[in-house]
Amino acid sequence: MKKGINLISAEQAKLLMLQSQGLLNSGFGIGKKGTLAAIQHLSYIQIDTLSVAARAHHHTLWSRLPDYKERYLNELLESDKTIFEYWSHAASYLPMSDYRFSLLRKKSYADGKSHWFEQDKKTTKYVLDKIKAEGALQSKDFEDKEKRLGMWNWKPAKRALEQLFMEGKLMVARRQGFQKVYDLTERIIPANIDTALPTEREYIEHLLKKSVHSYGVVKESEIAYLRTGLKGKTNKVLKQMLKNGEFREVTIEGMENVPFISSDDKLKQIEKITTRNSVHLLSPFDNIVIQRKRLQSIFDFDYQIECYLPEPKRRYGYFTLPVLYIDRFVARFDPKTDRASKTFYIKSMHFEKGFLPKEEFNILFAEKLKSFATFTGCDKIVIGKADKKWKKEVEKKLSNSFIHK
Repeated sequence: MKKGINLISAEQAKLLMLQSQGLLNSGFGIGKKGTLAAIQHLSYIQIDTLSVAARAHHHTLWSRLPDYKERYLNELLESDKTIFEYWSHAASYLPMSDYRFSLLRKKSYADGKSHWFEQDKKTTKYVLDKIKAEGALQSKDFEDKEKRLGMWNWKPAKRALEQLFMEGKLMVARRQGFQKVYDLTERIIPANIDTALPTEREYIEHLLKKSVHSYGVVKESEIAYLRTGLKGKTNKVLKQMLKNGEFREVTIEGMENVPFISSDDKLKQIEKITTRNSVHLLSPFDNIVIQRKRLQSIFDFDYQIECYLPEPKRRYGYFTLPVLYIDRFVARFDPKTDRASKTFYIKSMHFEKGFLPKEEFNILFAEKLKSFATFTGCDKIVIGKADKKWKKEVEKKLSNSFIHK
């Protein structure tokens, strides 16, 4: 092994990652302050439109903050202005303290890059002038006489709004329902926020530091995940930071040919990590889950969200949720919420090969399931296709406070 490279076990790597992700002992606090602390620590919370169970951004925060309420996120965005919407590897909520690191991407769009659609500068000017004159507006405030079908057949004003948003001229002031309400950036950005354009090196250093901080141990390739054009540039910056002692090279037992990085502070935490028996029902877009290759290599969990596959090709279901038991992914289940009847369905439950659910797991799972069903607005739970013995045991544990069939 090369001199100066730290060796950690696969188990230590898992624990460090889960601890850094706030899934062992979060320490984020409670309420709105805890919500902001979680977003600042994790560096982003992915936004997704699907609400089969709960929307991804709310679900991800609930998984780390037992008292989380959806209004916390809305207040942090609208009134407190301590978070903002923009692009990370995907559409996300980001800490306002990191605002300046969104500016390089914004500059690329302002310099001529188009966001999904060809630009219509006349419509873009019209939309911007209307918001300047009238204040915050959403897409529906712009008339469109043409009848449009299909999710990507956007009217010109909506395309312009998104282009201006990507350029940084507009920001999301709030959400109305789930629809964006846009306003001028200068009306939203707090006066104390640094708006200096970072250099490319500063931006890459920021990504590296945030990634190590929020995951504990990472691969270089994970930093550039869904960020085009960064791979070679990241390597150059990383080598310098390793040379300066800002990061440490790490080898994980059983993965000797795969280079990882961490920091002195993170490596010192390993011996202090404690676990408690717990179950997490995670979003498919959760920060710990989103990079599937990492999930498989570190946790030996082969996971894919199947809603984008044709139904005949689905193995587990439309929108399966990963189940984390202490430090191991042990199952996945396909949920559905019927908000009209306030019923939460487990359409099917699938355990990982070699995992046998025992009493302790069943108790923890039932409690977490009740909590999640309540969070989604349901007061009844129905378990469908599942191992009969396990289903019976869990239904017994649900019967005290939930009706089940």
